This record gives sequence, structure tokens and C-alpha cells, in this order.
Amino acid sequence: MTEIKAIGSLCSLDDNGYMINDSDHTKINPKFQEVIELIKESCLSFLPKEIHSIYIRGSVPRGLDVDGVSDLDAIIVTHSNLENLDLEWVEETEQWMDQKFAFVHGVELGFFPLSEVEESEYCSMIPFILKTYGVCVYGENLLPKLPNYKPDSSLANEHLLHLTALIDQAKHELTGNEDVEDIQSCCSWIMRIIVRAGMALVMVQEKAYTRDLFPAYQLFSKHYPEKEPEMREALWYAINPLSSSDDIVAFLNEFGSWMKAEADRWLDVYNPTRERHLPLS
Repeated sequence: MTEIKAIGSLCSLDDNGYMINDSDHTKINPKFQEVIELIKESCLSFLPKEIHSIYIRGSVPRGLDVDGVSDLDAIIVTHSNLENLDLEWVEETEQWMDQKFAFVHGVELGFFPLSEVEESEYCSMIPFILKTYGVCVYGENLLPKLPNYKPDSSLANEHLLHLTALIDQAKHELTGNEDVEDIQSCCSWIMRIIVRAGMALVMVQEKAYTRDLFPAYQLFSKHYPEKEPEMREALWYAINPLSSSDDIVAFLNEFGSWMKAEADRWLDVYNPTRERHLPLS
């Protein structure tokens, strides 16, 4: 069982209010280099002509990794759209790496077409994640070409527009599910989404952003003190996922439903027509 710790930080801002990427190659723990090399080798082996570039994001390139707790998240940019690629090997490769490297909580390989990553007019989550939290470990580095981002309504929209659909998806995947590992994975996934959505609800007022769970929980609780116990529970389940589908669904039916309604109220103000992406400021 992992205790809740006051770790993490808000993203630094420059003088113009744009977020600063504090990830760097020099901050990557050397023991992750073998994992990163295997990720590159696997991608180039299975998709030799399709890999444009590969990035590592999350706690590892920020030097904040914790043994057995931190994931190694890779974003792989491809030349072709995903429907034209054979990605059946990905899940097996992730599982093999998980077993090989005990200090990594999990390896996640995410694939995105170059056309999606190059979006520069509207706020989109993948270009944002790369620009703000990523480092390039293979290929042409797109980061200098990507736009700068502010913690504003266009970014908050990325967290809130699809919240209802994601909570409903989690409930659907959990109902009748008896696979404990799958249940816990789904629990951790949806609770992280909920904690970060809580932060997004107050992003405009705070002019602050973080992907770290504890400071996200703190920002939300500052504005919604009456809901602090429920958000702390979501934070706890994110790092100590439940193994009971019924218990998770019950929580989603209660606090999850409140979050869905609050997200809709936010959207009514900042995105009443429910545009998929809002223009960058």
C-alpha cells in the first residue's frame, strides 16, 4: 500500500505565462537507458519505415521517478495514420518489458500520427504533453516547432470535454469484470483522470497546471473544500486501486456523477457549443 505523499509541483511559467518544460535528458536515471533503447529497437523492428520520432514523458525525464511506482511512458510519432499500421505486437512488448524491468511500474507505448502532433492552431493534448513534459530520444525533435501553452480554458477543455464519456467507459469496462489486474488498472486510470479533471475545473482561476496528482488534488480542494474528502479518496484509489468492480462503480456513480455535472457546468461557460478543441491563446 502506497501512502499519499505531498510530492509533485506546479508547472513553471515564463514571464509571458507560458509553461516551461523542465524535462531533460540529463535528468533521466541511467538505469532507464536500457528500457529506452529496447523501446526504440522494438519500434524500429516492427515499423521500420513508419517511425518519425520517439519521446519519453512523465516523471522519468523530470528526474522524479520512484522505484516500482513510476511508469515509463513513450509517445511514438508515426508517418502514417494508425489504422494503416500493424500494432498487434505492442501489448505483448509492453508486458515483456514490465516483467524484465522490476523497477518500472509499467511501460506504455502510445502511437500518434504526425498529422495529429503537428496541430498548432488549437489546443490538443498530445502536442501539449510533448511540448511541456517530453524529451526526444529518437528522430526529428518536434518540440521546437510546437506552440507554447498557457494554463487557460483551452487546456482545461482538453480535460473536461470527454470526462463524462471516460467515466461511462470505465463503468462499462468494470461491470461484470472479474479480472482483478484489469479492474485495478481501470481503477487507477479513471481516478487519475478524475483528479486531473478536478484541477482543470479551477485552472482558469489559478492560472496553474500540473499533471502531478497531489498538487492537482490540492488546487481542487482549495476551491471545493466540501468535496475534499471525495477527491482525496479518488487520489487514494489512483495510487492504491481497488480490486472490486462494484466498489469502484459505486464511487463513480456518486462522486463521478458530481464531477460529470460540474464539468458540464464549466463547459456551459467556456465551451457551450462543445467544440472538440479550443483555439490557443
